[in-house]
Amino acid sequence: MAVFETLRTGSRGPLVEMAQLGLQRAGFYQGNIDGVFGRITAEAARRFQQSNNLTPDGVIGPRTWETLTPWLTGFRYHIIRQGDTLYRISQRYDSSITAIETANPNIDPMNLRVGSRLAIPLDFNVVPTNISFTSFLLELTLQGLKARYPFINISVAGRSVMGKPLYYVQIGSGNNQVFYNGSHHANEWITTTVLMKFIEDYAKAYANDSEIFNTSAEELFNTASLYIIPMVNPDGVDLVTGLLNSGSFYNDALSISADYPGIPFPNGWKANINGIDTNLQYPAGWETAREIKFAQGFVSPAPRDFVGNAPLEAPESRAVYEFTRLRNFSITLSYHTQGEVIFWKYLDYLPENSFEIAQQFGDVSGYLVEETPSESGYAGYKDWFIMTYNRPSYTIEAGKGVSPLPLSQFNEIYNDNIGILVLGLTVTA
Repeated sequence: MAVFETLRTGSRGPLVEMAQLGLQRAGFYQGNIDGVFGRITAEAARRFQQSNNLTPDGVIGPRTWETLTPWLTGFRYHIIRQGDTLYRISQRYDSSITAIETANPNIDPMNLRVGSRLAIPLDFNVVPTNISFTSFLLELTLQGLKARYPFINISVAGRSVMGKPLYYVQIGSGNNQVFYNGSHHANEWITTTVLMKFIEDYAKAYANDSEIFNTSAEELFNTASLYIIPMVNPDGVDLVTGLLNSGSFYNDALSISADYPGIPFPNGWKANINGIDTNLQYPAGWETAREIKFAQGFVSPAPRDFVGNAPLEAPESRAVYEFTRLRNFSITLSYHTQGEVIFWKYLDYLPENSFEIAQQFGDVSGYLVEETPSESGYAGYKDWFIMTYNRPSYTIEAGKGVSPLPLSQFNEIYNDNIGILVLGLTVTA
């Protein structure tokens, strides 16, 4: 797991955003979440420390981070005492009896065992949509979602170049297996936020026996098994968002970028940390992709569009490839940015109903349905899945503008795509 760094006045970056978010959720910070540790953040930290019997120095070190963490994961633990009831516990933590029962499915409300531990969900959504997503934030939010919704399964599909886990989430018990993925490309990390929010909304709807996008969450849960890898390329994402800002891997990326001065660093970075484009690594016309990208000048490790020296050389791409081969997916969705377009086809392969499904996705999202441009039409995950399994697979290019897209677009992007994410669960092989 990533390590919290000590923050103080003058600190900047995504960890400061996380601290500001935690302080805001705890009721001590009213400023803008901007990733800049200034006077207002320091004052909020001091008030938080005073309230929690910590040294009020305005420096967020190990003990302050430990105390602040529940405001990032969205839950805390409670040891049951004599006389406790679920009502009293829920009032103490501003939670609800229903949320506590969901998080602790094996408890007997009428016979709480003194000394046993309960996970207590706090009164806010776990997944933030207003700060930069990093591999560290992903770990914390997954921890929080698992605590709130223990019917979610979380495991690891593989490791990145730097050894970071490629987490996957599985939700649902149905026979129909479905796969979504995000952040193949580093500067498209907003797709991780989209998928994480969907996981939380879906889990909450199922737990509350309610609907998501006018569809019964229980029915979806019972008919489909959804697998999601929300962050395929954690090293690259951390480079773009600023969590990775020093050390040998950072310096190597900086050196790679220097060979391509026309691509801004780090915002233009799409590749894994070794400079290999993870969505140009699949064995579906890889040689053709190599010819195209070499002709465009991407002949060595680069911030984007370098296909590598062989298919599946990048450990992230190989992990997704192997993850797919072990399962029987009826449909896959790969989330990218940008363009508000749905790419549905690879060469002349026409999986049954694939175009009709794409049109349905277009109808619920307002996105255009198009064939992939030839210069980008090879060696992608979608291409390999269609070629190998002859089943529907789609690349969803969310939002509009220059990646990384600003979080000010998030609500629009999510509202456009919630229908696609729900409808994808209804497609059968």
